[in-house]
Order: sequence, then C-alpha cells, then structure tokens
Amino acid sequence: MSRRLVMIGNGMAGARCIEEILRRDRDRYEITMIGDEPYPNYNRIMLSPVLQGKTTFEEITINDWDWYQSNNIHLLSKERAVKINRASKEVRTDRGTVVPYDELIIATGSSAFILPVPGHDLEGVVGFRTIEDTKMMLETAKQYKKAVVIGGGLLGLEAARGLMNQGMEVHVVHLLPHLMEMQLDAAAAKLLQQDLEAQGMKFLMEKKTTEIYGDGRVQGLRFEDGTNVECDLVVMAVGIRPNAALARDAGLAVGRAIQVNDLMQTTDPSIYAVGECAEHRGVAYGLVAPLYEQGTVLADHLTGRPTEGYAGSVLSTQLKVAGCDLFSGGVIHADADTKAIVVQDEVAGSYKKILVRENRIVGVVLYGDVSDGTRLFSLLKKGSDIQEYTSASVLHKAGGDSVLDVASISADETICGCNGVTKGRIVGAILENGLTTFDEVKAVTKAGGSCGKCRGMVEAILAHTLGDKFDASAQKAAGMCACTTLTRDEVVAAIREKGLQSPRETRIVLGFASEEGCSKCRPALNYYLRMLHPETYADDKASRYVNERMEGNMQKDGTFSVIPRMYGGTTTPEDLIRIGEVAKKYNVPLVKITGASRIGLYGVQKEDVPNVWEELEMRSGYAYSKSLRNVKSCVGSRFCRFGTQDSLGLGIRLEQEIEMVDTPHKMKMGVTGCPRNCAEVLTKDFGVVCVENGYQLYFGGNGGTEVRECDSLTTVATEDEVILLAKAYVQLYRETGIYGERTAPWVKRMGTDWVRQMLGNEQEIAGLASRFEHAKTTYREAWSAALEDEERRRMYTVERP
Repeated sequence: MSRRLVMIGNGMAGARCIEEILRRDRDRYEITMIGDEPYPNYNRIMLSPVLQGKTTFEEITINDWDWYQSNNIHLLSKERAVKINRASKEVRTDRGTVVPYDELIIATGSSAFILPVPGHDLEGVVGFRTIEDTKMMLETAKQYKKAVVIGGGLLGLEAARGLMNQGMEVHVVHLLPHLMEMQLDAAAAKLLQQDLEAQGMKFLMEKKTTEIYGDGRVQGLRFEDGTNVECDLVVMAVGIRPNAALARDAGLAVGRAIQVNDLMQTTDPSIYAVGECAEHRGVAYGLVAPLYEQGTVLADHLTGRPTEGYAGSVLSTQLKVAGCDLFSGGVIHADADTKAIVVQDEVAGSYKKILVRENRIVGVVLYGDVSDGTRLFSLLKKGSDIQEYTSASVLHKAGGDSVLDVASISADETICGCNGVTKGRIVGAILENGLTTFDEVKAVTKAGGSCGKCRGMVEAILAHTLGDKFDASAQKAAGMCACTTLTRDEVVAAIREKGLQSPRETRIVLGFASEEGCSKCRPALNYYLRMLHPETYADDKASRYVNERMEGNMQKDGTFSVIPRMYGGTTTPEDLIRIGEVAKKYNVPLVKITGASRIGLYGVQKEDVPNVWEELEMRSGYAYSKSLRNVKSCVGSRFCRFGTQDSLGLGIRLEQEIEMVDTPHKMKMGVTGCPRNCAEVLTKDFGVVCVENGYQLYFGGNGGTEVRECDSLTTVATEDEVILLAKAYVQLYRETGIYGERTAPWVKRMGTDWVRQMLGNEQEIAGLASRFEHAKTTYREAWSAALEDEERRRMYTVERP
C-alpha cells in the first residue's frame, strides 16, 4: 500500500518538490496537498509582469487543475491547515478536515512584512505576495492615481514599475541611502536610480515612515523628519516573514523559520520543510533557485535515492524592469581580504565589479551589460582559480572568446532562474524526447518560458548535447530577422517587460547583432513599439518603407502614385475639380479609377509628391500603408433593388472608424448589400454580407496570389455591432500578428477556432475595442499635430525676410 504524503502549502517550492517526487517514483505515495488560496500552483515571481500588464494570471499558472487530477493528487484548495498533531500524525484544517500522514512536508512559504506603524490597517495598504494582492492593486489603479511603495528592493521596484504602467504616479520610499543595498553597491545603485528617475519613478531616500494617515482609506504617509507625501495606495515591500507558526505550535524547533537539516528534515524525523518557511544552517532563503534546490534534495531522500543533502546556496539576483538590467551574486562589498576589479562605462551606462579573494571570485555586481553574468557566476560557484584570465576584459580568457564553455557547467547548475531548470534537466529532456529546437526545450522543461533571458544558454546546451545533429539554422529561423534569434513574441514580451521605448534601445538591450538593425527589423520594431506604447512612442518615419515615407507607392520607373481617400468610392465636384487641376499642373501621365474605387494619380515625380498632397487638400487613402486601405462596397439598398441594407453607408462608416491605425500588414474590407456579393467580400481580411435580419461577418480572406476564402465569424443585428467586432478583430490582429503577416496566414497560424473564441467573449471584445479606440486617438492626435507643424512651417517660410 502507498504511503501517505501530505504537503501543507501549494506554492512554488512545495509543488516543485512534488513534481520531482513524481518524476522519480509516481506510485510511491498517496499525495494530498493543502492550499489556502483558491488557485492552482502559480509562479509567484511572475506577479510583477502581471501587474505591469505584460502577462495574465492564467499565463503564470505552473500546474493547472488537470495536473492534480492526472497525477492522482488530492488537493484541498481554499483550506488552511491550523494544527499538526504529531502524536496521531494528522493535520487538521480550518474546515474541520482531518488528513492523516506518514510523511509531512511543510511548505507554507512566507507573508509580506507589514510595518507596524499607526494606520497600517487602513484601506489601501497592501503587501505584494499573492494574486489577491495584485488584483487589489490593479483595481485601485483604475480609481486612484497616487501610489507609494515602501521599500527600494527588488520587489518594491518591480511593484513601482507595474503601478506606473497602470497609470499611477509612484513614489518609492527607502530607509537607506541607495537602492537594493543587499544586491548592489552604491555605484551600481546610483545608475539604477538615475535610469528609473528618467522613466518617471520618484524616490524619497533615507525616509523612515512613522505613520500612515487617512480617514478610513489611506491618504498619505508621514516620516520621522516631519515631511509627508500624499497617496491613495501604499504597497509594503520591506521584506517577508516566514510562516512558521504552525510548526512552532506543533513543538518543532523554530528560529527565524522552521529549522531543518541537510535532508530538509525538522526535529521530527517524519516532518520536513522546504521553501521560504525553512531555515537551513541559520539561513532562510527568499529566492526561487535555492527553494527548488531544496525540493530536489528532499525528493531524492523521500524516494530512496542517494543524496549528499542540501549544502546551502550561493545567491544571485537579476532585475529586469524597464530596461534596467542588473545581475549580482555572492559578496557585494569588499573587505580587507577582498580586492575589486571595476570597469565603468559612463557613456554606455554600464558598470561591472568583480570581487576577488585569493585568486577566486567571491562576488559579482553588473549593471547595464549583464551578458557576463552567467559566466562569472559559474566561476564564482565553482571557486575557479582565475589567474589564467585577464581582468582587462572583465575576466575573459586572454586570447580566447567570451563564450561560456557549456561542457564545464555542472548538471545541477541552474540555467533558468525563473523556473528553476538545471542543465541536467535540459540535457535529459533533449536526449529523452529528441528535442532539437529552443521552442521544444521550452515546452518540455519551461526553461526560457518566463523572461527568456536564458535563451542563449539553452541553445548553447542544445548545440553541445546534439553535436553534429544540431541545426543552427533551425534556431535562427525562429528569429524575427537575421539580427536576432528572438521571435516576434519574445521581442514583444521583452519590450513590455523592460519598458523599452525606442527601436535602438530594444536592439541594444536584447542583444541584436546590429545596433542599427536591418531592413526587416527596423520597420517591425517601429510598429511593435507604436502598438505597445501608443501614447508615448513617436513614430520613426526613417524606419518605415519608402512608400510610407512618401505617402505613395513607388512605380517601376521610380515615380509615385498619389491616391486620396474617397470613402466608399464617393467624392464631390469640388474634389474632382481639384484633382484635375493638380494632375494638369504637375503633368501627371495617368489618372485612373483604382480597383478600390478611388482616383489615382500615377507617375508623380518624387520631388512633386509633397506639393501634390498639399494642393489636393485631401486625406491620404493609405494605398501605400500597412493599415486599412479601403472598404469596398456596393450601393446596397440606397439604389439596388436586391439590396437588403445600406451597404454603402456601412462601408463608409467602417472605413472612417478603422482608418489610420497601423496593422502588421495591409488590410482590405468589404461590405456587400446582399448575398449576391458584388463587392467580393469573401476574399477580404474582414467581410460583411448584408442579409434581411442583419449582417453576416467573415474574416481572414485573401484575394492575392494565394486565394483564401473567409471563415464565418457570426451574424449580428446592428451596424454598431459590426463596427465593434471589426475594431476588436483589427486590434486582436494588431496585438498578435507578426509584422508583414497578412490576416490569412495569421488566422492559419493562430487558428480559426481561437479567433472565434476570442471574438465570442464579450469581455475580450470590449477590451480589444477599447484598446483600438485608444490607439486611434493617439494616431489622430499625432496626425493633427503634424498638420499644425506643417502649417506653422509654411507660415514661417512665407513670413521670414
């Protein structure tokens, strides 16, 4: 009969331990897990990206509900263990459930430390440890605008960045003179603070909070020096407190946390503890890597495998917030026996300090350029003698290159810190599953599945493991261009995560091969940045293709076409006269009705294009752009005896509502007044067929070299519903499409069912349409500002002496 293994806790450390036990011996235990949160196991360190709007709660789930069922794990969720009866070997919950055990693992984690100052219990004061904390902060940001984060450590800065992303004005209050004093020295901390201040984060340094004041809800903080700051939200990020009360009440030895030996065993041989609630050799760890290491050791012990036990961890820290990259590990501050190698590049904003004792690295502090982090930390952990290295190039081998020798990395070394994946786990997965690409390794092991910073190392392990079978081109093929191996999704995620604001910054921070980029990534990054930051990003015209820069399509003879906007193919006598006059003045060789029912001027000389647009005094038809180009429509019920609805009016309205906003590629839409389909809408990116009872909607068609007939979406009753779904559809394409990808291959890649699912959810539709409207507002404002600038330029040109 299987032995009964009970775990109190459903967090990262505990669940990883269970994963490792199942990997070693699935049938050894009958497993019960007790978790007080109403969620399955999730990645707590990814709450910051959720707060920053870069990912969702669903996407940070590590093991979903099906995982428990498929592994025969009995999960008691929303139940809190309240008593351990060691004599009877039972655990009691707050719901009265009694769970017997043979072996018990305590993995209760920790809680956010709340400063015990007056007002700490006011509404609007929160820690930052759980999904509920994060939800509270997101909801607060919708109603209020001023936040204070107490604590300038790793978690505090990530929380501050997240609240800024939610539109709040944020002050960070810190007791000491510089930020992240446990991970950075003063020089690196100064660089970090300067970069964050440049992004709008505000700091109140060397401030001791004495009171949180407010009438029912927080209104501000007072400090020991008599000053104060107003706010609507206070986030406590001043440390954590191990949840050890349950063990203490059970009579187990507890210091700062639950005391354990090298096998993670408490003073009761049948009870173990792992994670933030455990104290090993006087140390309670709060970072994920050592917690996973503890879980692995305990899994070996509980499944009868030989283990040397847990010997403690050398800690390293990385911060990836708003483009401020830092890495630190080991000793941070020099002493009498320690010498420092320091390299600072003020121009590039980078700082590197390596602390050395007896020819061995004992500490690393990197800011700005952290590419050496893994290599240097590996040397630190191994205690390697560095006499053969030159310090001038920051410990690269003299005459050698800077690439870490993958073969020298031990199997138990952590490669992916976010998910605690070791080299051994990656190599094992490659060999056992026949993996050949980074994406396959990520899917199986989760390495690189969070921040993606370890991708290069994972690919190096792939290459070393596969040898001659490694296909480098297969790895590069996933990249968005020849400058990088990162995919579109990884680049967009990194822009969100790091708060990158310009194409050049993106290329530098993400390590593109060329800081200037290439003809493929320059326009793509320009699009992604404007899509992600519609309010703050200024369109880089120089990164656009020549057609977009000239607002006209280049013809084979080097001249350009100029095609004004004509909604629904309609125009006015005044516009017709003006078109004729301009065509005559500039000797335009061809004036033609286009396939999109507009009048095009073909053969305009390059130097005449700006003047032609100015004298036409008409909006651009965007015939050159990656955006909505036109909406083709028939006359519908206005004139046609078969018309069921006003297709012409709807087509004009649709064009006016969707125009101007950039998309990954050009888009064409159509509205036909009846199923006879005179407007040929079933090969459009978005098509509308008017019928007696409403409007049939279609998506993902293409009439080009590879014809694709539209897929049916739904039928709606009103024009307003058509417009709403059209906006949601375009925004969904904007947010998930690859730059240069038409909707037909996009739909094929994402799946028609996925598109239907997304556009069948009212909440998703509302959110997508709202984001589209927000983007359009910024495009309209930028367009109006450009017109005003042009008018001022003309006035200045005329009036200047």
